[in-house]
This record gives sequence, structure tokens and C-alpha cells, in this order.
Amino acid sequence: MDITSFWHKHKTSWAKLEQLVERFDRHPRKIEASDIDQLTVLYKKASAHLAYIRTYHPSNEITLYLNQLVSRAHNIAYKQHSGSFQQLTHFFGSYLMRLIDKRLSFIGMATLLFIIGGISGFAAVMVDPLNLYYVLPQGMAEQIDPSRLGEGHASINSPVISTMIMTNNMKVAMLAFVSGITLGIFPIYLLLFNGLLVGALAAVYYQAGSSYAFWAYILPHGVIELTAIFIAGGAGLHMGYRLLVPGRFARKYQFLEAAKESAQLLLATLPLFVIAGIIEGYITPSSLSLEVKYAVALLTLLILIGWYFIARKRRTYSASLDLISK
Repeated sequence: MDITSFWHKHKTSWAKLEQLVERFDRHPRKIEASDIDQLTVLYKKASAHLAYIRTYHPSNEITLYLNQLVSRAHNIAYKQHSGSFQQLTHFFGSYLMRLIDKRLSFIGMATLLFIIGGISGFAAVMVDPLNLYYVLPQGMAEQIDPSRLGEGHASINSPVISTMIMTNNMKVAMLAFVSGITLGIFPIYLLLFNGLLVGALAAVYYQAGSSYAFWAYILPHGVIELTAIFIAGGAGLHMGYRLLVPGRFARKYQFLEAAKESAQLLLATLPLFVIAGIIEGYITPSSLSLEVKYAVALLTLLILIGWYFIARKRRTYSASLDLISK
């Protein structure tokens, strides 16, 4: 059976299962025994359909959709994540990494756009230092003084600065996400522009012989902050892509599905911005040595890498248990 005929034959059953899963997620207290019986029947059917379609069409979009639906139904039918703590650990421990893996190409594209912007900004200022006044927002270039980097530790109100930074970074991430509705144009601009700023500043401090100090003040919070921005930017790019290329499904359906997943990715970045804001408010401007600040940056990088691979390992283990249970 070809994939289109398979979709038309079973889409009604899948739609019913998806509606049931949504009801279990949103109104668990209103679930009746008949709903549980129906979920079990539909889940088993969808699992059989998934096994078939994985064999003959492993990389098709319908396979990806059905895999996600069966996974959600399985969590309700067998795992019953009833407590909020269990839901959080499941979301950040395995589900989030599955989303990141699915959207890794768009997150990688967001990272590449930032790097292109950074290289462009660095090159522009290296060619002509006066280009800094064209790259940076009006009035900002005059305030850049490499010789004063790190001054004023005692006068900094860390709680206020930390809160301001968190709020600003979250606004940038939300803007990168929401602007995906512009067919991905504005997220591209946002990522290129932010990369341009960092690259231009890096060139100024490089020319002044202060690169070591400059990156010591950027990386402790920047590792986490940029990771979150790349994830949010990738989410916005994916939304824009689905508006342009809906695939086999209706454009509205594809966009809504992309928006739902992208919103989950955005929510996952908020704790990262909180952590980055705390580091940027308390550690970055502190009188700690540059070496300690580099050590903090390395630690945050190792934690992110460890989180990713541990979550992937847990997801693989969970998938193995799923196969055994079937």
C-alpha cells in the first residue's frame, strides 16, 4: 500500500487517538473508564501501523508524526506521569532532547547564521575600525573603551542587573520564536545582527590586545545564553519553513504542529536564560580572576554536553523498554 492511501485509510483512527491524548493531558480528572479502554485499543492499532510504516517508509513525515503520537499515548497508557516533578524530569530528561534532535538542522542553521554574522562583524571592524559606528546601534560605539573593561565591580547592583538581563534575553528568544510567522525572515535577521554585534566587539578588543579579558567576560554566561538563543532561533526558523513548505499535510495543520513543538522548545530555553542571567549578573562583572571565569564557562559547557548525552541515553533506554513491552 502506498503512503498516501495508508494515510487516508487510518487518519480517522489517529485523529481520535490524538484527541484522546489531548484530553488525558488537559483534563485528567474528567477521564472515564470507557476513555481508557478506547485509548488502549487505539494505541495498539497505532503501534501496529507504526511498525508497518517504519519498515517501508522510515523517513517519511507521516512516520515521524505517528511515532510522536504513539510515544505520547504510551506515556499515558503505561507510565502515567502524574506528579509535576515526574513530568518535569520527563520533559527535560528525554522529551526535550527528542525535540532538539528532530529540529537539530534548524538549530544548526541558527548557529551558522550567528557565526556568519560574527565573522562579518569582526572582518568589517578589522578592515576599518570606523565601521564599528555603522555596525553598532547609534550611541553604543562611543561607550566602548577596552581599557576600562572590568571596572566598577563595587558599584554594580547584581540582583537588578541579573533581572534586567534575564528579561531582555527572554524577550529576544520570544521575538525569535514569534517572528517565525514572517516566513523565517526576521529570525534570520535577528541571528545575523546579534552575531554582527558580538563579532564587531570582539574585533575592537582584539585590536586593543584585550581579547583574553573580553572573552572571559563573555563566555561564562554566553555558553548557556547562546545555546538558548540558537534553540529559540531554530524554533522560529522551523515555523517559517513549515509556512513555506507544508509537505503532504495541509499548510495550517503543519504550521500549528510546528508552532506547538516550537513553543515547547521556547519554554525549555527559559530556565537556561535564568541561569545565564544569574551568571551574567553575579559572576561576569565580579572581581574573580579571568581564569576562574573561563573555568565557569568550561563548566557550563560540560554540563550542557553531559545533559544532552545523558538525556539521549535515557531516551534510548526508554525506547528499548517500549520495544520489549510490545
